[in-house]
Order: sequence, then C-alpha cells, then structure tokens
Amino acid sequence: MSSSHDKPIIWRSPKGEVIACVEKNKVMSENLEEIRQVCQDALDDAVLMGCDEQQVRSVLNGLISDLINSYAPSDE
Repeated sequence: MSSSHDKPIIWRSPKGEVIACVEKNKVMSENLEEIRQVCQDALDDAVLMGCDEQQVRSVLNGLISDLINSYAPSDE
C-alpha cells in the first residue's frame, strides 16, 4: 500500500537549509513512524468502540496543533 508517508521528507532548518545529517534524518523518520503507528492504533480502537472517525481525526489534529515548542526562546 502506497501512501504519503512513503515519500522521503526533506527536512529544513528555520533558515531553509537542508538537514543533511543521516542520523538526524533517521531519527525524524523513526519518530514519525512511531507517531503514525500510535495514531493508527488510537483511530482503530476508537472506531472499534463505536466512535465517529471524523471526530477522532479532529481530536488528533487538535493534539498536533496544541504542541508547544519546548526549545522556543523565552520572552524574558
């Protein structure tokens, strides 16, 4: 089965420079696959329990939107 997560992502720095480090790209790829699998499991569980698929997708999207950058510079 082919899907959008099969395509390699070209990661970029905030300045637009390509992140070329093989290990960094490997970590990002592994992290995304773990996130995808956890989200897939949550969606599958929800649907099996009778929850509305679109509502679950909306909640998952909200979780991503609400993430906070732990390394953002402080305003102090």
